[in-house]
Amino acid sequence: MPQSVALLLVNLNKSIIMVYRFTIISDEVDNFLREIQIDPDATFLDFHNAIIKAVGFKEGELASFFVCDDEWNKDIEVTLEEMDTDSDTDSYIMSKTLIGKLVDEDSYQKLIYVFDYMTDRCFFIKLMEVITGKDLDAPVCTKSRGEAPAQTMDFDEMEKKLTAGSDDLGEDFYGDQGYNSDEIDAEGYEGLDGIIGGDSYDGSDIY
Repeated sequence: MPQSVALLLVNLNKSIIMVYRFTIISDEVDNFLREIQIDPDATFLDFHNAIIKAVGFKEGELASFFVCDDEWNKDIEVTLEEMDTDSDTDSYIMSKTLIGKLVDEDSYQKLIYVFDYMTDRCFFIKLMEVITGKDLDAPVCTKSRGEAPAQTMDFDEMEKKLTAGSDDLGEDFYGDQGYNSDEIDAEGYEGLDGIIGGDSYDGSDIY
């Protein structure tokens, strides 16, 4: 390929504008859903702040994103603050990492967003669409359904429920590392397009 053509293709790719459409679900609240559209050149810190705003969480709490494979296994961690870790997982800092650097546009990328370090509770995030020909100055929550789970859980109360074998904190509780990835897809993301792509949302559902 002539060098001039190669340079033209590179410049063309750089000039393509696009937006990522992510959906966010919770394993604690069946009716919970948020959809966030964000530019791939935004940072994970921008994404973090958009999630916090969309779900009504307070700022200042530790959080991490995990870039996952198709089975929800954690591959890469993106932390809010720089942390010393002996983990084998590659680690990045939210403020210094562009979303487009780690997200695979062709694989419906899956992410886990841990918002409660004490119990490892989290949201499950999936890239649902790459919208070309559109750009955003700031991320926006375009769909909202259901109340978000509590940002933090009282440890004593959680311990009591776990000891009592509460149905609310059973095998699918976020703090249990043995959550079933097949159930997440079957109960959450499979068929989700029919929910978020329909006309069931009115103006009151959109931030």
